[in-house]
Amino acid sequence: MKAYRAAVLRFTDQGEPVHAAAFEEDGLLVVGPDDSGRHKVQAVGAYNALKNRFAGVAIEHLPGRIIAPGFVDMHNHFAQTNIIGSPAEGLLPWLENYTFPEEQRFASSDYCADAARFFLAELLRNGVTTALTFASCRTESVDALFSEAQRRGMRLMTGLCLMDRHAPQGVLNRAAPDGSRNATEQSLLDSEALLQKWHAKDRLGYAITPRFAPSCSADQLRGAAELAARYPDAWIQSHVAENKAEIAWARALFPASRSYLATYADVGLLRSRAVYAHCLHLDAADRDLMHDSGAAAAVCPTSNLFLGSGFFDYAAADRAGFQYGLASDIGGGTSFSPFHTMLGAYYAGREGQTKQGLSLSPQQLWWQHTAGAARALGLAGTVGNLVPGCEADFVVLNPQATPLLARRTACADSLDELLFAMVVLGDDRLIERTVISQAS
Repeated sequence: MKAYRAAVLRFTDQGEPVHAAAFEEDGLLVVGPDDSGRHKVQAVGAYNALKNRFAGVAIEHLPGRIIAPGFVDMHNHFAQTNIIGSPAEGLLPWLENYTFPEEQRFASSDYCADAARFFLAELLRNGVTTALTFASCRTESVDALFSEAQRRGMRLMTGLCLMDRHAPQGVLNRAAPDGSRNATEQSLLDSEALLQKWHAKDRLGYAITPRFAPSCSADQLRGAAELAARYPDAWIQSHVAENKAEIAWARALFPASRSYLATYADVGLLRSRAVYAHCLHLDAADRDLMHDSGAAAAVCPTSNLFLGSGFFDYAAADRAGFQYGLASDIGGGTSFSPFHTMLGAYYAGREGQTKQGLSLSPQQLWWQHTAGAARALGLAGTVGNLVPGCEADFVVLNPQATPLLARRTACADSLDELLFAMVVLGDDRLIERTVISQAS
């Protein structure tokens, strides 16, 4: 076992509000292997309350530092790292002009491996320790990302991007340019083979990944749902209701469904461990469908602001009671930094679809990117928090990392002021160290 002495931030997930944080100014975090050999949190609390119990454990003292849960990114695209910051009029032109041409390059195993190394290193450098990630439509990209995540010991979920129509031929995996049935069947066979190869290996999980309804035939969506039914502990990830032009396209392609979201429900793709990115333009029936199915939303504020897609309606989501958490949405999103994502969520909440001027609290913002995101992924008590039994993924924060941060955090009179100062002023420099749960 090993112990770390510093200020410690965690979430109790007890009482109201659920996102209330616990903060020990002089805390002790004790980590060590469980019966399986994986390092987990053994104890956490005030240093004076725990020091005698763990007197024989080596303690690393980190004065002036804050230990916090590793961040959980609910949605990003590893194959889009090179196109961050590409200008476009909106989502669909951005996909056509940047995303699809870039993803054609992932037919090369060497290109995939290099991209995976950089992508995961950048996540960790920014304090992200768990991610639900899109690969490309090429099997090589899935193998490369899983291999690199396994080498690093990260908790990561990804899968082959299913897309059998409305894309250039070079993007598709063994696909004819017209999205023929052979391409549809092959994509599903490849998905199941990759799932059997990687799912539940070490800290890896497979995500069945229809890109979005307009890029998938009805046969491919039904096949994805059949695969999900055979593997109920796998994840599902896709996009929905991000952009009004995209919604109109989806409605024209699937007119029998009540809504864009219902397109997925009608084939069986809404359930727990199903994560839909964006969820901006939902109506009340859609929100009830999210709640009743157990599906969760990945909220992507920097991407939504960058592409002019709209604002996630926090108030309506909370009334409906469905789960959500924060996501960077690299490369439509503009930063790997969770601090930039949390600040974007604050901006989006202030504007919002309902024009209520919602002010998200600093504790809720932080919870959405840690314990709340973990809960939405079905990983509550596993990652995203620092309570006994959680995997020992955490970040060491230096609130004096820049002169302005040091000056502002020194003036903080409450936990909310301290957390919000780091949200507003923080970036990768605030992350002094990222620690990943190791196997003995």
